[in-house]
Amino acid sequence: MKDYHINIFYSEEDEGYIADIPDLETCSAFGTTAAEALEQVEIAKKLWLETAKAVGKPIPKPTYRPVIYQAAPYKVA
Repeated sequence: MKDYHINIFYSEEDEGYIADIPDLETCSAFGTTAAEALEQVEIAKKLWLETAKAVGKPIPKPTYRPVIYQAAPYKVA
């Protein structure tokens, strides 16, 4: 199974790193380092999916691809 794409970027306003999962609406996390933001968003993802299942919300399939990968198809030789 494909996993969800995670964006991680530095926010000067927040003075730390933000990680988000575009396919999971409002699923994001903060960390003082990129590694911490990744760790926290993995926890948020787990809780997001558990909550969605518990309340009967549809679970989206991983479909997000950054623009860089949308420009040209990548094929493995």
